[in-house]
Amino acid sequence: MLLVDDLLLKPFVSLLNTIHSMAVEEIHDLDAIRDELKENQLLYELGERSEAEYRERRTELEERLEVAEAAHENLQGRVEVKR
Repeated sequence: MLLVDDLLLKPFVSLLNTIHSMAVEEIHDLDAIRDELKENQLLYELGERSEAEYRERRTELEERLEVAEAAHENLQGRVEVKR
């Protein structure tokens, strides 16, 4: 039975792990969020965004960045098959 599990389940679990990692990378793109933070700062410095808008957007982006970093840290936890 262990051999069957190894032959049938391990490739499937490996595929799920890969898909999960790709989805997390796509949904929680750290570089994109950091770029948005820089863009927000630049728009504020150029005067195209008010201080209230700047602070609101910065807070929102910092929260998204925290969630994204936590999600990337949790990528270490993989799908496991319980026996």
